[in-house]
Amino acid sequence: MTTALRHDALVRFGQALSDPTRVRVLLLLSASPSHPSDLAEKLGVSRQIVSNHLACLRGCGLVVAVPQGRRVRYELADERISRALQELTGLVLAVDPTCCPDSGSDGCC
Repeated sequence: MTTALRHDALVRFGQALSDPTRVRVLLLLSASPSHPSDLAEKLGVSRQIVSNHLACLRGCGLVVAVPQGRRVRYELADERISRALQELTGLVLAVDPTCCPDSGSDGCC
C-alpha cells in the first residue's frame, strides 16, 4: 500500500464522509473500537452492509482491522481521525438548500 499525498488523503476522507452510513460507522469507531456485528446492531443494518462500508474505510486508510482470535475488531487507523471528526461535527455551516436538497445525494456539495 502506498502513502497517500495530502491532497489524495483529503479526497479519500471526503469520499468516506459522502455516505451517511460510513459517517455513522466512523463516529461509532471514534467512540470505541468495535466488531462488525456490534456495529451492524447499533446501526440497524445488516452485517453485509457494515462489512462493505468497513472495506471501503479500510481501503481509504481510515480504519484498521485487528484480529482477535476468530473475530476481527475495527478501530480508527489514527487518533487524529477522531479529533478531525469532532471538529467537523462541531461546525455550523450556512447551507444553500437549493444546492443539496436531498441530504443523501451526491449533488453539487
